[in-house]
Amino acid sequence: MEKALLVGVWTKDKEEWEFDDSLHELESLLKTAGGEKAFELRQKVHELHSATYIGKGKLAELKQAVAELNPDLVIFDNELTPVQARNIEKEIDCHVIDRTHLILDIFALHAKTKEGRLQVELAQAVYRLPRLVGMGKEMSRLGGGIGTRGPGETKLEAKRRVLVLKIRELKKELKALKKQRGIQRKTRIDRHIPIVSLVGYTNSGKSTLLRALSKDQDIYVADALFATLSPVTRKVFMPSRSTVVMNDTVGFIQGIPHTIIEAFMATFEEIRFSQLLLLVVDASDPRYEAKINASRRVLDKIEASDIPVLLVFNKCDLLDEAKRELIRTQYPESVLVSALKKTDLPNLLDAIEAGLRRETAEKTNRQTF
Repeated sequence: MEKALLVGVWTKDKEEWEFDDSLHELESLLKTAGGEKAFELRQKVHELHSATYIGKGKLAELKQAVAELNPDLVIFDNELTPVQARNIEKEIDCHVIDRTHLILDIFALHAKTKEGRLQVELAQAVYRLPRLVGMGKEMSRLGGGIGTRGPGETKLEAKRRVLVLKIRELKKELKALKKQRGIQRKTRIDRHIPIVSLVGYTNSGKSTLLRALSKDQDIYVADALFATLSPVTRKVFMPSRSTVVMNDTVGFIQGIPHTIIEAFMATFEEIRFSQLLLLVVDASDPRYEAKINASRRVLDKIEASDIPVLLVFNKCDLLDEAKRELIRTQYPESVLVSALKKTDLPNLLDAIEAGLRRETAEKTNRQTF
């Protein structure tokens, strides 16, 4: 098991609890990737250092910690520029990655479908492109001028050409899959089958909930971050004997990197075509309110914030009655369930049907006026 030294920088745009949560989440990500924390270093800054992200004093402290603990790598909770990562590596003599890099490594571990693997490959390629070793003047020669083509090009430029071509090819393949998914979606829409998508923070129990509602035990479920990367679609039969199509989607995370949003846009598109979103929340998480807000920010980023949302508090079997009552008071229109224990699922199905009826009525009113 690889040992990692975690580094968190608390900037003025974050509350203290957000900073603490983010570092705790980084440790969870590390465990999911198969590593363990050797040590944690924190710094509060008012202004970031462009060359090394952290100041000279903290960099010296980091160098000493690396020398004493001999970790396999250092992971920054913040996204580093290519130059910053190389400068830090040079100073501390240890491999350095950032939060985005770690998330992409986890995605690579969990990608099981063709679409999932393609999306991960694309995100990794886009992330690596500006991080090719030796950036600077060499990287400014993008392969289009005199003396930069053919056999005379540098190894760096050759690598860059290969990566650019790979990105182009991956986008082409994903576009074809997107078209195919669009045809399937149009068929469902033409048959007037409502689409309901499960969204929310990673590891909130979305896959377990879909398994319980669809009664399909073959749906992959794991107690790990980002266990689901590609949309999983199943039919769910409602109390009125109607049918809905339900999608399980990739989980959200605090400060989801733009690189990942871009690469997974085909997956997020399934969310945008939904008539109703089930925002699944881990009710046993002390920071569930923050996770709800983070999930809503992601919905805004992927242009899905105008779709009706039904809050579903999962894992309620882990709560006492006082805590359940508090959630009901805070969120009176939410539904409390336990996907694992299969409790209160009929109430959820009734709420889904009611939400879809409201959406249909509102849509009719919009068309009328």
